[in-house]
Amino acid sequence: MTTVYIVRHAEAEGNLYRRVQGWYDSLITDNGYRQIAALSQRFEHIPVDAVYSSDLFRTRTTASAVYKQKNLPLHIDPALREVGMGRWEDKPWGYIARTDGARLQQFYANSSQWQVEGGETFAAVQTRMKDTVLRIAAAHPDQTVALFSHGMAIRCLQGALRGLPPEKIGTLSHCENTGVTCLEVEKGQVKIVFENDTSHLPKEITTLARQTWWQRTGGNGGSGELWFRSLDMDTESVVYYAARKDAWQDIHGSLRNFDGVGFLQDARRNWEENPSALMLAFMDDNPAGLIQMDLSRYADEKVGYLPFVYMMPEYRCGGLGVQLLGQAVSTFRPLGRTRLRLRCAPDNEAAQRFYHKYGFYRIGSAPGTRVPLDLLEKDISFVEPV
Repeated sequence: MTTVYIVRHAEAEGNLYRRVQGWYDSLITDNGYRQIAALSQRFEHIPVDAVYSSDLFRTRTTASAVYKQKNLPLHIDPALREVGMGRWEDKPWGYIARTDGARLQQFYANSSQWQVEGGETFAAVQTRMKDTVLRIAAAHPDQTVALFSHGMAIRCLQGALRGLPPEKIGTLSHCENTGVTCLEVEKGQVKIVFENDTSHLPKEITTLARQTWWQRTGGNGGSGELWFRSLDMDTESVVYYAARKDAWQDIHGSLRNFDGVGFLQDARRNWEENPSALMLAFMDDNPAGLIQMDLSRYADEKVGYLPFVYMMPEYRCGGLGVQLLGQAVSTFRPLGRTRLRLRCAPDNEAAQRFYHKYGFYRIGSAPGTRVPLDLLEKDISFVEPV
């Protein structure tokens, strides 16, 4: 008999930024690394003979909790990948709801009719995952193996092992990040010992317990997910100006030193270079925030610069601002940028806490500014586990 542990990857960018991350390669978050440490403790006294992972960074990194501890090689197997999401990859879930809502409802219902151009079907993933588990188990008779995969792929596997069609997968529970499922495989027959166990995770580092969108919608997205479009500086400059003015007043307590004309000129320059550099965020039909990106400044340092990150007052303190950072990562990483950089007033305690929470750190003071500002950076590069 072969014992198989199947582990979902730790919290990754897509989980945090609320973006589709099927085959899209994304980083582990700071909280995800805390989950990996807890997972490592869980497996400390569990004998493991072999470790396999999908080829994506988030699973390979999570697998380090076991293979490094056991001094084992890591076997890479692309057949353990997440459901391929085709042209949906790296799009905000809010954008998918806005532009492809009927097909998104098919996805939530695990419909056998669901498929996105360039993506997989649920039935195909069920077959792929079951065949992969049986193949790996057959290669390790009477041993224990740990497989690192992805949330929906694991759910498809669990359905396949029960003989459930795709439409019935929704009756199964979701697997939390680093949730562990245990199987016993003998002569091609599979017994489920337990599923989606997270007893190793303190509540404060679980992903779903900290995400209010999940609690409000039962896991089917919707409320709490932003979508983005370019802000048109020819017709909507007043929106940008009002946001800049509100932010300055809120941070400094007055409009002293406020250079509205200068801010508008900078925004127009960024927008004329590339309209996607100035994005307006929406909650349903309502503007909720905006993000300004300078695609040229600091490019020689492989840095993506954010001149302005803003949430409308009514949408602050609701856990939405991090999705603006997700839009920035999605814009700058394909351009080869390895860090994000922005300026923040040292006495803006709320903003400082927010940026620190999501991986920014101070690198110095911004030169030549009208008021004192800190320079903050965040690493967005892929660094393999050491």
